[in-house]
Amino acid sequence: MTTTDPTIVSHSSAPRVAFPPAFHWGTATAAYQIEGAADDGRTPSIWDVFSHTPGKVVNGDNGDIAVDHYHRFREDVRMMADLGLTSYRFSLSWSRIQPTGRGPAVERGLDFYRALVDALLEHGISPVATLYHWDLPQELEQAGGWPVRETAYRFAEYAAHAARALGDRVPVWTTLNEPWCSAFLGYGSGVHAPGRTDPADALKAAHHLNLGHGLAVGALRELLPASAQLAVSLNLHMVRPLTDSAEDLEAARRIEAVGNRIWTGPMFNGGYPADLKADTASFVDWDELVRPGDEAEIGRPIDLLGLNYYNPTIVSAPQKDSEAPEPARNDGHGNSPHSPWPGSEDVVFHLANEDVTAMNWSIDASGLSDSLIGMHHDFGLPLMVTENGAAFEDVVGPDGTVDDPERIRYLRLHLAAVADAIAAGVDVRGYYLWSLMDNFEWAYGYSKRFGIVHVDFETQRRTPKSSAHWYTEVIRRGGLD
Repeated sequence: MTTTDPTIVSHSSAPRVAFPPAFHWGTATAAYQIEGAADDGRTPSIWDVFSHTPGKVVNGDNGDIAVDHYHRFREDVRMMADLGLTSYRFSLSWSRIQPTGRGPAVERGLDFYRALVDALLEHGISPVATLYHWDLPQELEQAGGWPVRETAYRFAEYAAHAARALGDRVPVWTTLNEPWCSAFLGYGSGVHAPGRTDPADALKAAHHLNLGHGLAVGALRELLPASAQLAVSLNLHMVRPLTDSAEDLEAARRIEAVGNRIWTGPMFNGGYPADLKADTASFVDWDELVRPGDEAEIGRPIDLLGLNYYNPTIVSAPQKDSEAPEPARNDGHGNSPHSPWPGSEDVVFHLANEDVTAMNWSIDASGLSDSLIGMHHDFGLPLMVTENGAAFEDVVGPDGTVDDPERIRYLRLHLAAVADAIAAGVDVRGYYLWSLMDNFEWAYGYSKRFGIVHVDFETQRRTPKSSAHWYTEVIRRGGLD
């Protein structure tokens, strides 16, 4: 066969790594990070308040405008179509739909998401809606936030509003995105909104996020078509001990319990694990926190399980022959004197290697394939990679293009890891690259760029990077060369 495509010619001798024909090739974003239009019928969320608090976000940045997706979504959807995306995972802004976090929905907010979903469908892009990507309405936070049980019931009410408005056109729904971050970075270390630092509140928040997930699944099942698929996206930590010593293995067990099994225990295995309860008993009374029927509610069946993966988590016990490390300063989740690991504050975190991204996260794609294979064996559910990507120091060239070979290398390694898992028999349904565009990167503000599309934050000009063109070719071929 002859072809004029130089990319195909250059790789013609390499074996092709094919993905399933129905595989979803997507990108992912979050409402507060891209939408802007903070005062267009929307009330403040915890991230509005947090980002406007001096000293909380790099350079004092906030999401008031972000990348103005609220006003530019049609342009952005056309760009997605030009890139060849077959699916798009986005989140709904709770305070745009239900400004007080309770009561009736606001049609103006729902209309934005109706129009967004309609535009996606018009371009042949399958929408995946995430109900909660960290932007709790501030009014609910003032009433106690996620550490208060009532918030879980309000979340289910909000889920019902979204389902009634969009259930006829959104085929896949995700309840929570990375609840570990919501609970332990928001209420433990304080590096995320709302910026609280109470380990007991962090654990209470974790339980109520779990409960909110279960209640939302129940509400969605009642309102959505039978064909709708329900999911949750977890940033399960691929925990590896630094050595095979008993002390390091124990450190890994403790982190795996409060990082992973605090979610998967009640969601899939019938309840919270005994060792987690023992590790954290000094902070909460689990018998009082978890009421009869809670774990059954949390364990309502779902159809898909999403994994957000960036790097493995390498841990060890404190070194006996050195000074004790400062708690949680090197765990990859921000610089805070308060640990996001209740009951395991003295565990030491290490880089997997010195090959790192701009976030100082080690590049180790083996953790992705290992995670997918482990989840397949442990839970038996179809899987999606709902986030995977990297920040690098992208530079606009003299000709206006953005060449990012480091990101291409990262994506190639991690897509190959997904292919390895599929070859091992894992049912992986889709890959959602983080992120479509450069955006507001939480406490890092606009200082870190994860997008495959460069955004000039002054002019809002979008420029697909070389990684975007590379991803387009991967999608066109249905796999890697």
